[in-house]
Amino acid sequence: MKSILYPLKFEPVYQYRLWGGRKLESLLYKPLPKNEPIGEAWILSDRKDHASKVSDGPLQGYTITQLMKQYPGELMGKLKDRFDRFPLLLKFLDCKEVLSVQVHPSDNQKKYIPDGDTGKTEAWVVLEAAKDSLIYAGLTPGTNKQNLSKAVQSNSVEKHLHSFIPKQGDSIFIHSGTVHTLKGAVVFEVQENSDVTFRLYDWDRTDTKIGKHRELQVADALACIDFEQINIGPVIPVNEGDKTEKLFDDDHFIVWRTQNDSSFTVGYVNEPRILVCIEGNGELYYEDHNFSINKGDVMLLPASVGQCNFRPDNEITLLEIAIPDKQMPLTNPQ
Repeated sequence: MKSILYPLKFEPVYQYRLWGGRKLESLLYKPLPKNEPIGEAWILSDRKDHASKVSDGPLQGYTITQLMKQYPGELMGKLKDRFDRFPLLLKFLDCKEVLSVQVHPSDNQKKYIPDGDTGKTEAWVVLEAAKDSLIYAGLTPGTNKQNLSKAVQSNSVEKHLHSFIPKQGDSIFIHSGTVHTLKGAVVFEVQENSDVTFRLYDWDRTDTKIGKHRELQVADALACIDFEQINIGPVIPVNEGDKTEKLFDDDHFIVWRTQNDSSFTVGYVNEPRILVCIEGNGELYYEDHNFSINKGDVMLLPASVGQCNFRPDNEITLLEIAIPDKQMPLTNPQ
């Protein structure tokens, strides 16, 4: 029986953030809301408050939440019994100003996670950076709960944060429990499908939209910090041949990056894959149909789609994301 599902693209959902800017305008086709800083575009989200909608084809207007409920086997394949909702949340971030210093709980810190949610491990791929960009990832050696707590009170947290100047293409893995923030960069973010964030410090600034300081969660943040996460820098990609490298390999997501100007294969049999185009454009071929993908697009390949041929129009930079099955070995892109 032919599947009703096909390669699916989604509408971005824009989010106001006081630290945001307007750079997502050049990355995504959908116009930004006027006259306010946009820090995040949620490009694949199965959240009650912001569920992604299919942007074209027969299922246009369907949310990812509806698809997960109505077509779990076709969408998730061998993973269909593991997840009630799509397990990843994908975003583009425009960090014009510095974000709050923050931390996310791990999956096993149930006390700090709302019912139905998870911990939050995430990773970034830097799309744009400048000479004054900074990524803060991990603590400096010797930082502990006591001296970090005092630093929060004295507005001197920065001295306890490891930082580096990122460059375009850098990939950074932020395990749950890692203190982190960033400024002056545009990044792609993949994370567990969670919105649990504890602000440790917010640079003593006022959010002009609400006219006051944003709320901090210092006690919860301190409780969730892994103080062994220090001096985090860019990951070293693993070359997997055919102009493909593996950036991240975690229990929650695996991410490959392909930079190619000739045809290659994407997707895999009986498991979903996600494509994110961060440079260039091209077409995916499935059942005698062409599905275009352009810079800024996210495309979900349902498990029923399987492997497909992808043809770039020119050199393309394409991320392919898999959801690992912890009970089964993971197969690399072909």
